[in-house]
Amino acid sequence: MDKRFGTLLLALACIGCRSPQVGLVDGRLNPCASGGNCVSSEPAQGKGHIEPLSFPGAPRESFDHLADYLAEQKRVLFVRREPDYIHTVFISPHLRFRDDVEFRLDAPGRRIHVRSASRVGFYDFGANRRRIEAIRNSWEPPARPQAPPSGESGDP
Repeated sequence: MDKRFGTLLLALACIGCRSPQVGLVDGRLNPCASGGNCVSSEPAQGKGHIEPLSFPGAPRESFDHLADYLAEQKRVLFVRREPDYIHTVFISPHLRFRDDVEFRLDAPGRRIHVRSASRVGFYDFGANRRRIEAIRNSWEPPARPQAPPSGESGDP
């Protein structure tokens, strides 16, 4: 085998070996690196900015409901699950690329911050943005509990 070809194969294999920049930094999602292969709702502006998920119901119930929703999806692996943080890996259907997708509950702000980043390449052709928008459009957070009508306690 040509030595240059072997070197190229080794270099391509190691691209997928790089350690992803995931987790929380000072209680927030890691910022996206430069390039076009990441979207995040933290910080609140910039090239890779995307709006966080919102919910009308109770924060903990909504976050748990999101975790249940993600667990039902194909090609989604849970890496880490904490009370206010979820790290998943989404695997693309054809080329089996692995993308890190994170969620952070902001209970006082009544939102769930998101970050989706490709492990390979410098441009994702909008795949990470489409992924988060697909979650936003298909996940149905629990509704806000209705207060009982005036004069009723709601107890039997």
